[in-house]
Amino acid sequence: MNVITKALLEWYDIHKRSLPWRDTVTPYRSLVSEIMLQQTRVETVKPYFAKFMSSFPTIEDLASASQDDVLAHWSGLGYYSRARNLHKAAKQVVAAGSFPNTVSTIRELPGVGEYISGAIASIAFNIDSPAVDGNHRKK
Repeated sequence: MNVITKALLEWYDIHKRSLPWRDTVTPYRSLVSEIMLQQTRVETVKPYFAKFMSSFPTIEDLASASQDDVLAHWSGLGYYSRARNLHKAAKQVVAAGSFPNTVSTIRELPGVGEYISGAIASIAFNIDSPAVDGNHRKK
């Protein structure tokens, strides 16, 4: 591990925020939180995440839910295509029998782009993968 990486990780350990999706790390919880956090503030997502996970604690629960039920739990977060894609992704994972565990296979889930696939790979599978926010500007 290089010096910069070590320093960043030490800083993070001291200053990280307590967030509900960090309490128990699973690929499913990472997927739900990352999809919810697209274009939505963390403080807004917190109560929605808690309610959503209470209703759909496993990816199997989400996959077996009706789309109307999923959309009802998403109500107020906006960008409803995110909820529809999350529901499709859950069905795809359940049909496959396991959560994809590489950046490229995670990227194949509906609604998952480069940032989210890198984030899930890093967070849930401890894979060294950059997750660069889309708001990053090249100079």
